[in-house]
Amino acid sequence: MQYKNGKEVLPPNLLKEMQKYIQGELIYIPKNKSQRAGWGEVNGSREIIAQRNEEILKLSKEGTTLDELEQIYNLSTDSIRKIIYKTRNLCNGR
Repeated sequence: MQYKNGKEVLPPNLLKEMQKYIQGELIYIPKNKSQRAGWGEVNGSREIIAQRNEEILKLSKEGTTLDELEQIYNLSTDSIRKIIYKTRNLCNGR
């Protein structure tokens, strides 16, 4: 989030109107919901986790055991099972 001076970005009439309610303080103006990025879209986390999950599914299909996957990815067996189930369904739905 970047600080902006109201004088530089707001029309004078809007600045005067806002000064009736708040002066000399910081105010946060949120983005419209339609412009908000989803979780992990900006920093790439979503894509990284999707790739990891596809790799887990691939290794599972190749015969890697749940215990081995648990050790490789530092995830619980339940998490590995959920990832395999969910990723398999996503891949089949493509």
